[in-house]
Amino acid sequence: MERVLGIGGYFIRASDPAALGAWYRDCLGLDADENGVWQQEPGPTVFAQFEAGTDYFGSKSQQSMLNFRVRDLDAMLTQLRDKGAEVAEETQEMAGVGRFGWVTDPEGNRIELWQPA
Repeated sequence: MERVLGIGGYFIRASDPAALGAWYRDCLGLDADENGVWQQEPGPTVFAQFEAGTDYFGSKSQQSMLNFRVRDLDAMLTQLRDKGAEVAEETQEMAGVGRFGWVTDPEGNRIELWQPA
C-alpha cells in the first residue's frame, strides 16, 4: 500500500493574505519563503480526529486546528501577548505528552501551541 510521507502544506483563507502571512512571521517566527515554503524542524506530527461537536477548536465553524510545536511555551505565549495577539489565559498539561496553549490569529483561527514533554 502506498502511504503519505508527511504534511505537505496547510492552506488558510484570508481576507488579507499578506497581512496574515506577516502575522505568522512576526508573531510566531514562521519564516516561509515567497512561495510559502517553510523548512520546519524534525519532530512528531499528530493527526487526530475529534467529535463534530467539540469546542476544543474554539468557534464551531472552525473545522480543523493547526498545532505548532514550540520549544518554550511560556516564552511563546509572552511573546504573543507582547505583540497584542489574542492568547487564551489557560494552558493545559498532559502527562507524558506535554503542555498546550492557544492563540487566535487575526482571521479568527484558533491555533494550538504544543511544548512536547
